[in-house]
Amino acid sequence: MTDRDLDRVEGLISQLLEEHPPAETPETEFWGAQYDLGLAWVWHPEGEGGLGLPRRYQTVINRRLTEAGASIDNRARNVLGIGMGAGVLAAHGTPEQKQRWLRPMFTTEEIWCQMFSEPGAGSDVAGLATMAVKDGDEWVVNGQKVWTTLAHLAKWGMLVARTDPGVPKHQGLTYFVVDMESSGVEVRPLYQITGEAEFNEVFFNDARIPDANRIDAVGAGWRVALTTLMNERVAIGGNTVPRGSGRIAEAIDAWKRYGGGDPALRDELVRLWSEVEAARLTAIRADEMADAGIPGPEGSTGKLAWADNNKAVMSFTLELMGLDGTLFPGGYELIRPTEFENRPPQHGFLRTRANSIEGGTSEVMLNILAERVLGLPGDPRVDKDLPWKEVPRG
Repeated sequence: MTDRDLDRVEGLISQLLEEHPPAETPETEFWGAQYDLGLAWVWHPEGEGGLGLPRRYQTVINRRLTEAGASIDNRARNVLGIGMGAGVLAAHGTPEQKQRWLRPMFTTEEIWCQMFSEPGAGSDVAGLATMAVKDGDEWVVNGQKVWTTLAHLAKWGMLVARTDPGVPKHQGLTYFVVDMESSGVEVRPLYQITGEAEFNEVFFNDARIPDANRIDAVGAGWRVALTTLMNERVAIGGNTVPRGSGRIAEAIDAWKRYGGGDPALRDELVRLWSEVEAARLTAIRADEMADAGIPGPEGSTGKLAWADNNKAVMSFTLELMGLDGTLFPGGYELIRPTEFENRPPQHGFLRTRANSIEGGTSEVMLNILAERVLGLPGDPRVDKDLPWKEVPRG
């Protein structure tokens, strides 16, 4: 960091806090002011929520805002938009698309979701079957998506659809932003073992999307999808939270209540804390070393560690709780959640089972690391060069 750039960032942070005191300013208003000053995504160009500086300055911004009592919960509340959609628009969006979508995305006035997986195309996203057919200045979409987080709250959805079935599967895809409130879009809940329908399935029945909502060129959908997935893994596994917070904080609280001074349990807690802290510091270091642009495959490392750590920490927490861990406080009610805070450890234990599936399974992460980081040979792909319409489908 140069002193001049750091001084500029520090000055803008002070201006934000002085003109919009966190204790007196509504969150949406504060986040809007943060965006306008270029402190939302500091690596974005000026006028698009950033200052054109390296990503590492965002660590300084987030730390100072947190210390001042300002909320950065928007990054969790709109994780798919802020963590993924913003990166897609920065890399592939038009100036008009960035102007329209970035600010309300950051303020959480418009929630976003992502629609890639289908019943017949989970880990093999490129095999998807949802079709988009050009009709004048619009695209008519028919198909089904599944495991769509926050679709029931979302205004906008990131959609990959097949626009040319006559070419190999990776080449015939196009990327769109779809209005989730438009005609022909139906969202149905998928209830998880937590009792919540955080996930959804989405049906498209002659839904229409303006061509102006197409991201990048026709047929460039796979390239844009990769940008989305790389940002997703960083958003999930590379989120730099304060030391000792999150799941490990729940384990520490359980230790204080149930540990009973057992030295073996204490040693296990310290081991878990050390692994979580190592992953957190690695994420900070990776974030500070990154420049503007699309994250690389190394983001899969953080996502893999995050999933494994969360499951191990919550399993330990419930073991500490003994029989209390078998109870579900407040009852087991089937709901469609609108907020995701203040959950009991029992809920966290169940929810972390999904961590090694969502955003790419741990097995997929290992393949990515093996092939794209270590340079090992990939698995044989017999359908890679076949037109999609000729590939057998189950």
